[in-house]
Amino acid sequence: MTGYTGRGLHGTTVELLGSRIVDGTITPGETLDLRALGSEMDLSMTALREAIKVLAAKGLLDSRQRRGTFVRDRAAWNVLDSDVIRWRHAAGDAAAMLTELAEVRAIIEPSAAGLAALRRTDDDLADFEAALDNMEAASSAGADQAAAADLAWHAILLRAAHNEMLASMSIFVEPALMVRDSLVHNHTEDNPVPSHRAVVDAIRASDAAGAVELTRALLDKSVDDLSRVLELINSKDHE
Repeated sequence: MTGYTGRGLHGTTVELLGSRIVDGTITPGETLDLRALGSEMDLSMTALREAIKVLAAKGLLDSRQRRGTFVRDRAAWNVLDSDVIRWRHAAGDAAAMLTELAEVRAIIEPSAAGLAALRRTDDDLADFEAALDNMEAASSAGADQAAAADLAWHAILLRAAHNEMLASMSIFVEPALMVRDSLVHNHTEDNPVPSHRAVVDAIRASDAAGAVELTRALLDKSVDDLSRVLELINSKDHE
């Protein structure tokens, strides 16, 4: 699901309510006073209900007869939704969210690399090479471009396993990975290409065990880089 930022009054309403729920201003179990919210935001009930439908689809809200519209427990939230991820980041929950992401990637990506080494096609290898070239070019183009190039490489890795379920998992990890990459690329000058190229070389050589281990090493470095960046940000916040 894409973000709603900047999409007029409807987007503003989704953004305001969603961020208030995720940062705890409106707490789980709390019933919304729709008339008060409509008055505060100068919204018609129709516009407010449309925003509520969007937030219900993200798992944040539910509506029941006699109870009204209320905030669902956190366990029901779609934590893989791009807006929920962004709101968690804005609410200061980035460290926990990115730790969870690292754990998910450690489970998925090394196995995908092993399968890719056994199943990759010439087209996959060409896609990897193009992605590496883009990563090289993006390294001097700014954090957002570098993050996007890195994200594209990891999507190719999942596709190269030639398992439709694995390939679809890029949808789940992309939003949080973009947050992680933007943070890291804003605070480090490390060149990511050599470590990613090493994985591609193993995949090209059909070395499944090597691809698995090199991907694990790449992810371990990713965790270390993120830890240093978060420590740096925290130290600056306390200065």
